[in-house]
Amino acid sequence: MRIMLAGDVMLGRGMDQILPHPDPDALFEDTVTSALEYLRLAEVRNGPIPHPADYTYPWGDAIDTLDRVAPDLRIINLETAVTRRGRAEPKGINYRMAPENLPSLSAVAIDGCILANNHVLDWGVEGLADTLSALDRSRIARAGAGMDQEEAARPAVFSLTDGGRLLAYGFAMRSSGVPRHWAAGEGRPGVNWLAGTSDQDVEQVARRLAGDRRPGDVILVSIHWGPNWGYEVPEEHRAFARRLIDQAGAHLIHGHSSHHLKGIEFHRGHLILYGCGDLLNDYEGIRGMDEYRPDLVLIYLPSLDAEGRCVDLLLTPFRLAKFRLNHIDAPDDRRALKRLLAMACRRAGSTITIEEAAAPTEEGAWLRILPPGR
Repeated sequence: MRIMLAGDVMLGRGMDQILPHPDPDALFEDTVTSALEYLRLAEVRNGPIPHPADYTYPWGDAIDTLDRVAPDLRIINLETAVTRRGRAEPKGINYRMAPENLPSLSAVAIDGCILANNHVLDWGVEGLADTLSALDRSRIARAGAGMDQEEAARPAVFSLTDGGRLLAYGFAMRSSGVPRHWAAGEGRPGVNWLAGTSDQDVEQVARRLAGDRRPGDVILVSIHWGPNWGYEVPEEHRAFARRLIDQAGAHLIHGHSSHHLKGIEFHRGHLILYGCGDLLNDYEGIRGMDEYRPDLVLIYLPSLDAEGRCVDLLLTPFRLAKFRLNHIDAPDDRRALKRLLAMACRRAGSTITIEEAAAPTEEGAWLRILPPGR
């Protein structure tokens, strides 16, 4: 089984404005009052962006790449509310996309969305209810948020061709900016919130997984944790990820929140992605964080065996420009991405070998990582 994993997909604000049915552009930020300003800044930096564009436009060159590799499942962290209703939470930055623009996910056959993050409730409970309903109408599975704790904790369940299942769970932590009052409870809408990385938190996850799993299930645990910027991975996060594998029975850890790629680790043959970075956002015109190269983004394509261990990991690199995923053509950009990835892994305490791999794209811009011992 090969699956596609990606970090934050933020189709709200400026990105929503270029799609066929944008929400009103009004924002409630300290310095920016219109989402169209993010579009203008991006055009100043990289040139004209078509608007309205069709639903496939933001995915750009990734469409052909995904069609060629044909992953069995495609799962993202959807970091925006899907609504035209609700009141903006008083948090400074609020993302939403129009429900009529949700075909932008169906256009690339997204199978599942993780919703446990710090933007899904940006437009309150009404916005959350609309988000859940819009995904359900589009038959896109979801996990990590709901109208009560049971729904928020429930995994997205995917049937596999061999008769097995993949269960995908979404968890949100305070370290990524998710406030405690967003936690779902009995009769209270919200996200599937974890207080931290303590023994009690490991046991909470383990109990949930044990109650849902069947023999042969593959378990993906998706976590929104850590700050937006910085390559360091706290030792407590590393220990927690390993304990989710060793004690809770997770097979794959899918981390996100950082706006740029972070380190990768293999633990007993299981893949840990500490931070997948953003895949789509409207940040390209914003200056100040260029050292992190947030324009260089990755789609992660791990191949798993029947026991959920990682056989290999293909990485498809793109450059985000003009609100679109583009193949990386510049050799300097390819070298920069490899350097950043190697450095991020060292910062996460892991040593990996990154290979250039033959790939079914004209550019051949694939990276490949094999777990130790493979």
